[in-house]
Amino acid sequence: MFIIGERINGMFKDVAEAIKKKDKSVIQELAKKQISCGASALDVNVGPSSDDPKEAMGWLVKTITEVTDIPLAIDTTKADVMETGLASCKSKPIINSVNANQDKMNTLFGLAKKYNASVIGLTIDKSGIPKDADGRLELAIKIVTSAMEHGISTSDLYIDAVILPVNVAQVHGKEVLRTIRESKMLADPAPKTILGLSNVSQGAPQQNKGLINRTFLAMAIGAGLDAAIMDVSDKELVDAAITAELLMEKQLYCDSFLDAYRKK
Repeated sequence: MFIIGERINGMFKDVAEAIKKKDKSVIQELAKKQISCGASALDVNVGPSSDDPKEAMGWLVKTITEVTDIPLAIDTTKADVMETGLASCKSKPIINSVNANQDKMNTLFGLAKKYNASVIGLTIDKSGIPKDADGRLELAIKIVTSAMEHGISTSDLYIDAVILPVNVAQVHGKEVLRTIRESKMLADPAPKTILGLSNVSQGAPQQNKGLINRTFLAMAIGAGLDAAIMDVSDKELVDAAITAELLMEKQLYCDSFLDAYRKK
């Protein structure tokens, strides 16, 4: 399971304050903690914390790369901020994200080619998020086609079927799972699949969030999910991911399989 730690995001109060104060220690500790918990990559988002997001993104990426060369997912809707982040990365970066609007795909796939980046493609266009899997898959095809036209290998592409909060969009859950399954048939090599997992429990009571996240993650792995942006510090959530992959025969069984996976 390719896990992207979600925590370095200016929407969180401590991160926002660290960006404003240029406090490297907060950011670097968050990076190291997520890596120690099993993150394969780190999401990096300045959020609304700065009046100069380009400068803030450059500072964030450079601050993180002082303590690790783990891949970074540069998370922004602004092309100039994205390029600043990509240019500052040490390892192969990830663009988070491009939607299915042609102008966005032209710009961000161009940056992906320039910086040899992987890309997360959201099944969203100007009309919003389709309600059913057929609509999501139609947008996924557009993303796959545009990636190939820009010379991006589909092995470097992640399709995000965009899960919405279960408390307001319950019908979307099963459609997302079907999109994950059928995205594998869109190209050869198949694009990978990813979810911003915490969205599914957004707005639910705090005591239910962990259970919702764990359950949906296990169901999505059963449908073929390859990656997730999630709270890697939630040990029970990571344990659920490891166990789901074990049951899908993606890992070899041993009695201490949780410890064995983490050591690997």
